[in-house]
Amino acid sequence: MSQTIHSDRAAEPVGLYPHARRVGNLLFLSGIGPRVKGQKAIPGVTLDAEGKVLDHDIEAQCHSVFANVRAVLEASGARWQDLVDVTVYLTDMQRDFPIYNRLWAAYFAENGPCRTTVEVLSLPTPIAIELKCVAVVADVAR
Repeated sequence: MSQTIHSDRAAEPVGLYPHARRVGNLLFLSGIGPRVKGQKAIPGVTLDAEGKVLDHDIEAQCHSVFANVRAVLEASGARWQDLVDVTVYLTDMQRDFPIYNRLWAAYFAENGPCRTTVEVLSLPTPIAIELKCVAVVADVAR
């Protein structure tokens, strides 16, 4: 049996799927991007008149995506420290990895989760980063 989780603080999913699903003590987050809740705005993105990305600020997007992940974790009864596995999708590995990796080290200074980082051609919206996370949630309230 599983429980569907939606966060009131994280950006809305861009499709018909929940923010997360809890199965036993495991929490599976859907892909989380850096969009802003209640808006189509993406921090650090500059678009042209046709909506194509001219430039992006990966640092701004990292801070935003981490905030969205934290909001979903908290709505699920989990904490940042409960993350055990994260798959990170970047659209420009060469340009963005050094900045993202520095921020990752700051956010996960102690006991960070396992991590896989891959480059993809594009993501469903004009974002430069998306995280797919798994966490362990305790049965008892903390």
